[in-house]
Amino acid sequence: MALNYIWIFFFIAAFLLALFKSIVLGEVGIFQTLVGSTFAQAKIAFEIALALTGVMTLWLGIMRIGEKAGSVDLLAWFVKPFFKRLFPSLPPDHPAFGAMLMNFSANMLGLDNAATPLGLKAMKELQSENQNKDTASDAQIMFLVLNTSGLTLIPISVMVYRLEQKAADPSDIFLPILFATFFATLAGIVIVALYQKINLLQPVILAYLGGFTILITALSFYLKTLSQEEVASLAAFWSNFILFSVIILFVAMGLYRKINVYEAFIEGAKGGFEVAITIIPYLVAMLVAIGVFRESGAMDWIIQALAWCIGFVGLPTDFVAALPTAFMKPLSGGAARGLMIDTMQVHGADSFVGRLACMFQGSTDTTFYVLAVYFGSVGIKRARYAVGCGLFADVVGIIAAIVLAYIFFAV
Repeated sequence: MALNYIWIFFFIAAFLLALFKSIVLGEVGIFQTLVGSTFAQAKIAFEIALALTGVMTLWLGIMRIGEKAGSVDLLAWFVKPFFKRLFPSLPPDHPAFGAMLMNFSANMLGLDNAATPLGLKAMKELQSENQNKDTASDAQIMFLVLNTSGLTLIPISVMVYRLEQKAADPSDIFLPILFATFFATLAGIVIVALYQKINLLQPVILAYLGGFTILITALSFYLKTLSQEEVASLAAFWSNFILFSVIILFVAMGLYRKINVYEAFIEGAKGGFEVAITIIPYLVAMLVAIGVFRESGAMDWIIQALAWCIGFVGLPTDFVAALPTAFMKPLSGGAARGLMIDTMQVHGADSFVGRLACMFQGSTDTTFYVLAVYFGSVGIKRARYAVGCGLFADVVGIIAAIVLAYIFFAV
């Protein structure tokens, strides 16, 4: 029901604001802009689904090889004790564990094109255990919120945009983004665990979270000793090396197990087109609603009101200029990227606001896009508390980014 009310709100808010602008402010072309936005966003939604078809076909085929060869189970073995406690409703040897691990790994390495089809595969596996097929299960909500929290080890794309905008050190936002996404992910785990009454104080969970914290801290200190060129080069190499090594591992184990690797790939790949077609209505619905909300100017008004409230209580407002990126990211990754670049162009890539906009881009994920695509792919209509938990993780990521920006970059 939450998605239903949010979707309606986007349209009603856009209409009322457009009506006010046309009558009071004399902006007679505002409704033409809104209608044009609906057609443009519908086209974009179809193009996104079409673009996903090829990469989904590829990775669903690769995953099928890994499943038949036992490679996915082998990789999942390393995190199964942790996943079993975060997803207690799943059987111990459920195939969703492997798919989720692959998805999280691709996300952390910044490989979005690979992460999406792997995430859709995981959602399909989770749906097999879902007793109420049109309602999100506990396991699906935990998986989705972990996805939307956007844990990123190396924000390659953000560093590339900073390099294009002539930043003195494009990688200087790496460490604060890493910590901000970690806090967002931790917040996502905590809030969902509270809803699902999962005890996070279990020794296994604490051991995995503690170990991961140590790993992130060690990686942070190591990369901090490298130059910006070395960080960018190292990130690009290891991200793609690891991903391609996974493909080779799957194929090699398929040969070892004497399965027909090619036929296994074709078998899995056939589902790529079907999934792409399934998600089109959900993408169109969400992107059109977001588009009219944005074009109406409602987002700008919200930010202006927030800036006034922050100033009224005596808090610093120098971060407000970067908030458009933060507010847009859960709605549209492309629009948030454009706002981030615009902020760097206006204020400078090395300004406090420019760096903070980059941190917002890297420390949160496109929550509503992920909801529409992942739940839409398996026909889920009732998201339960998934929207609220996903947005909570986003808010924590935004607040963490602001605090870290003051710690790292405030003059």
